[in-house]
Amino acid sequence: MLFFIFVAMIIDPASGLLTIWQQIQPFDTWLITHINQDWSSSTLDAVLPFMRETLFWIPLYLFLILYTIMNFGMRGVWWVLGVVLTAALADIISSQIIKQIVMRDRPCQDPAVAPLLRFFINYCPRSSSFTSSHACSHFAQAMFFYLTLRSVWGRWAALFFGWAFVIAYTQVYVGVHYPVDVICGSLIGCGIGLFTGKLFNNKIGILRLASTNQQPT
Repeated sequence: MLFFIFVAMIIDPASGLLTIWQQIQPFDTWLITHINQDWSSSTLDAVLPFMRETLFWIPLYLFLILYTIMNFGMRGVWWVLGVVLTAALADIISSQIIKQIVMRDRPCQDPAVAPLLRFFINYCPRSSSFTSSHACSHFAQAMFFYLTLRSVWGRWAALFFGWAFVIAYTQVYVGVHYPVDVICGSLIGCGIGLFTGKLFNNKIGILRLASTNQQPT
Protein backbone atom coordinates (compact mmCIF):
# COMPACT_ATOMS: atom_id res chain seq x y z
CA MET A 1 0.00 0.00 0.00
CA LEU A 2 2.70 2.47 0.97
CA PHE A 3 4.64 1.54 -2.18
CA PHE A 4 1.72 2.39 -4.45
CA ILE A 5 1.19 5.69 -2.65
CA PHE A 6 4.77 6.77 -3.26
CA VAL A 7 4.65 5.61 -6.91
CA ALA A 8 1.55 7.75 -7.40
CA MET A 9 3.32 10.71 -5.81
CA ILE A 10 6.23 10.39 -8.23
CA ILE A 11 4.04 10.02 -11.31
CA ASP A 12 1.45 12.63 -10.43
CA PRO A 13 1.53 13.91 -6.83
CA ALA A 14 -1.91 15.52 -6.88
CA SER A 15 -4.15 13.24 -8.92
CA GLY A 16 -2.26 10.05 -8.04
CA LEU A 17 -2.74 10.40 -4.30
CA LEU A 18 -6.32 11.54 -4.75
CA THR A 19 -7.15 8.44 -6.79
CA ILE A 20 -5.54 6.10 -4.24
CA TRP A 21 -7.36 7.65 -1.29
CA GLN A 22 -10.64 7.46 -3.23
CA GLN A 23 -10.09 3.73 -3.66
CA ILE A 24 -9.05 3.17 -0.06
CA GLN A 25 -11.67 5.37 1.61
CA PRO A 26 -14.73 3.04 1.33
CA PHE A 27 -12.84 0.17 2.98
CA ASP A 28 -11.28 2.41 5.63
CA THR A 29 -14.64 3.99 6.46
CA TRP A 30 -16.38 0.62 6.67
CA LEU A 31 -13.72 -0.89 8.94
CA ILE A 32 -13.28 2.08 11.29
CA THR A 33 -17.06 2.30 11.71
CA HIS A 34 -17.25 -1.37 12.69
CA ILE A 35 -14.32 -1.08 15.10
CA ASN A 36 -15.59 2.14 16.65
CA GLN A 37 -19.28 1.23 16.79
CA ASP A 38 -20.19 -2.41 16.18
CA TRP A 39 -17.20 -4.10 17.81
CA SER A 40 -17.23 -1.92 20.89
CA SER A 41 -18.17 -2.50 24.51
CA SER A 42 -18.44 -0.45 27.67
CA THR A 43 -15.27 -2.11 28.99
CA LEU A 44 -13.28 -1.22 25.88
CA ASP A 45 -14.70 2.31 25.98
CA ALA A 46 -13.37 2.72 29.51
CA VAL A 47 -9.99 1.02 29.08
CA LEU A 48 -8.68 1.60 25.57
CA PRO A 49 -8.36 5.42 25.65
CA PHE A 50 -5.78 5.03 28.43
CA MET A 51 -3.78 2.53 26.36
CA ARG A 52 -2.63 5.20 23.91
CA GLU A 53 -1.19 7.44 26.62
CA THR A 54 2.56 7.32 27.27
CA LEU A 55 2.08 7.85 31.02
CA PHE A 56 0.07 4.63 31.23
CA TRP A 57 3.10 2.60 30.11
CA ILE A 58 5.75 4.28 32.27
CA PRO A 59 5.81 1.29 34.73
CA LEU A 60 6.61 -1.04 31.82
CA TYR A 61 9.44 1.18 30.58
CA LEU A 62 10.86 1.55 34.10
CA PHE A 63 10.77 -2.22 34.59
CA LEU A 64 12.61 -2.82 31.30
CA ILE A 65 15.24 -0.17 32.08
CA LEU A 66 15.90 -1.53 35.57
CA TYR A 67 15.86 -5.15 34.38
CA THR A 68 18.41 -4.65 31.63
CA ILE A 69 20.75 -2.42 33.63
CA MET A 70 20.66 -4.63 36.74
CA ASN A 71 21.29 -7.80 34.75
CA PHE A 72 23.57 -6.60 31.97
CA GLY A 73 25.36 -3.55 33.33
CA MET A 74 26.75 -1.24 30.66
CA ARG A 75 25.29 -3.41 27.94
CA GLY A 76 21.94 -2.70 29.52
CA VAL A 77 22.65 1.02 29.21
CA TRP A 78 23.46 0.51 25.53
CA TRP A 79 20.19 -1.41 25.19
CA VAL A 80 18.24 1.55 26.64
CA LEU A 81 19.98 3.85 24.17
CA GLY A 82 18.97 1.44 21.41
CA VAL A 83 15.33 1.74 22.46
CA VAL A 84 15.59 5.53 22.44
CA LEU A 85 17.20 5.48 18.98
CA THR A 86 14.50 3.15 17.67
CA ALA A 87 11.67 5.37 18.95
CA ALA A 88 13.39 8.51 17.63
CA LEU A 89 13.88 7.03 14.15
CA ALA A 90 10.24 5.94 14.05
CA ASP A 91 9.06 9.41 15.01
CA ILE A 92 11.30 11.13 12.47
CA ILE A 93 10.30 8.84 9.61
CA SER A 94 6.57 8.83 10.40
CA SER A 95 5.95 12.32 11.79
CA GLN A 96 8.64 14.44 10.17
CA ILE A 97 8.90 12.80 6.74
CA ILE A 98 5.87 10.72 5.71
CA LYS A 99 3.24 12.90 7.37
CA GLN A 100 4.72 15.98 5.70
CA ILE A 101 4.57 14.31 2.28
CA VAL A 102 1.30 12.39 2.50
CA MET A 103 -1.32 14.77 3.82
CA ARG A 104 -4.50 12.96 4.79
CA ASP A 105 -7.36 14.18 6.94
CA ARG A 106 -7.98 12.23 10.10
CA PRO A 107 -11.38 10.58 10.63
CA CYS A 108 -12.21 13.17 13.27
CA GLN A 109 -11.46 15.92 10.72
CA ASP A 110 -13.52 14.46 7.87
CA PRO A 111 -17.06 15.92 7.81
CA ALA A 112 -18.32 12.82 5.97
CA VAL A 113 -16.85 10.32 8.45
CA ALA A 114 -16.84 12.12 11.80
CA PRO A 115 -20.67 11.97 12.28
CA LEU A 116 -20.47 8.17 12.00
CA LEU A 117 -18.03 7.78 14.89
CA ARG A 118 -17.84 8.06 18.65
CA PHE A 119 -14.85 9.98 20.01
CA PHE A 120 -13.10 9.34 23.31
CA ILE A 121 -10.55 12.15 23.45
CA ASN A 122 -11.24 15.84 23.86
CA TYR A 123 -9.31 17.02 20.83
CA CYS A 124 -8.68 16.09 17.23
CA PRO A 125 -4.97 16.16 16.27
CA ARG A 126 -4.33 18.51 13.36
CA SER A 127 -1.40 16.59 11.88
CA SER A 128 -1.75 14.27 8.90
CA SER A 129 -3.44 10.94 9.53
CA PHE A 130 -0.96 8.93 7.43
CA THR A 131 0.90 7.20 8.90
CA SER A 132 0.03 6.52 12.53
CA SER A 133 3.09 7.56 14.53
CA HIS A 134 1.79 5.64 17.56
CA ALA A 135 1.68 2.44 15.50
CA CYS A 136 5.05 3.12 13.87
CA SER A 137 6.83 3.88 17.14
CA HIS A 138 5.40 1.04 19.20
CA PHE A 139 5.84 -1.64 16.55
CA ALA A 140 9.42 -0.43 16.04
CA GLN A 141 10.01 -0.80 19.78
CA ALA A 142 8.22 -4.16 19.87
CA MET A 143 10.44 -5.53 17.10
CA PHE A 144 13.55 -4.19 18.84
CA PHE A 145 12.44 -5.70 22.16
CA TYR A 146 11.71 -9.04 20.51
CA LEU A 147 14.98 -9.31 18.60
CA THR A 148 17.19 -8.24 21.50
CA LEU A 149 15.44 -10.01 24.40
CA ARG A 150 14.29 -13.29 22.88
CA SER A 151 17.64 -14.91 23.72
CA VAL A 152 16.76 -14.23 27.37
CA TRP A 153 12.98 -14.47 27.46
CA GLY A 154 12.37 -16.96 24.68
CA ARG A 155 8.94 -16.91 23.09
CA TRP A 156 7.61 -14.62 25.83
CA ALA A 157 9.34 -11.75 24.03
CA ALA A 158 6.70 -12.04 21.27
CA LEU A 159 4.16 -10.58 23.73
CA PHE A 160 5.57 -7.17 22.87
CA PHE A 161 3.82 -7.41 19.52
CA GLY A 162 0.52 -7.86 21.35
CA TRP A 163 1.35 -4.72 23.36
CA ALA A 164 2.01 -2.75 20.15
CA PHE A 165 -1.15 -4.13 18.52
CA VAL A 166 -3.35 -2.96 21.40
CA ILE A 167 -1.93 0.58 21.16
CA ALA A 168 -2.28 0.65 17.37
CA TYR A 169 -5.83 -0.75 17.49
CA THR A 170 -6.76 1.89 20.04
CA GLN A 171 -5.86 4.63 17.56
CA VAL A 172 -8.62 3.36 15.29
CA TYR A 173 -11.04 2.64 18.13
CA VAL A 174 -10.94 6.22 19.46
CA GLY A 175 -11.32 7.68 15.96
CA VAL A 176 -8.01 9.47 15.36
CA HIS A 177 -6.67 7.14 12.63
CA TYR A 178 -8.00 5.00 9.81
CA PRO A 179 -7.03 1.30 9.74
CA VAL A 180 -4.75 1.77 6.71
CA ASP A 181 -2.84 4.51 8.58
CA VAL A 182 -2.21 2.05 11.40
CA ILE A 183 -1.38 -0.93 9.18
CA CYS A 184 1.20 1.02 7.17
CA GLY A 185 2.63 2.63 10.29
CA SER A 186 2.98 -0.80 11.89
CA LEU A 187 4.81 -2.25 8.88
CA ILE A 188 7.21 0.69 8.70
CA GLY A 189 7.79 0.43 12.45
CA CYS A 190 8.62 -3.27 12.16
CA GLY A 191 11.15 -2.42 9.47
CA ILE A 192 12.80 0.19 11.69
CA GLY A 193 12.89 -2.17 14.67
CA LEU A 194 14.31 -4.92 12.48
CA PHE A 195 17.16 -2.62 11.46
CA THR A 196 18.01 -1.32 14.94
CA GLY A 197 17.49 -4.70 16.60
CA LYS A 198 19.83 -6.51 14.23
CA LEU A 199 22.34 -3.67 14.49
CA PHE A 200 22.31 -3.96 18.30
CA ASN A 201 22.66 -7.73 18.25
CA ASN A 202 25.55 -7.61 15.78
CA LYS A 203 27.47 -4.83 17.51
CA ILE A 204 26.65 -5.38 21.19
CA GLY A 205 24.29 -8.22 22.04
CA ILE A 206 22.48 -8.36 25.35
CA LEU A 207 24.19 -11.58 26.54
CA ARG A 208 27.79 -10.68 25.70
CA LEU A 209 28.74 -9.89 29.27
CA ALA A 210 32.33 -8.71 29.51
CA SER A 211 34.66 -11.31 31.09
CA THR A 212 31.87 -13.04 33.07
CA ASN A 213 29.32 -15.78 32.64
CA GLN A 214 26.73 -13.94 34.71
CA GLN A 215 23.16 -15.02 34.04
CA PRO A 216 20.14 -12.68 34.27
CA THR A 217 18.06 -12.80 37.40
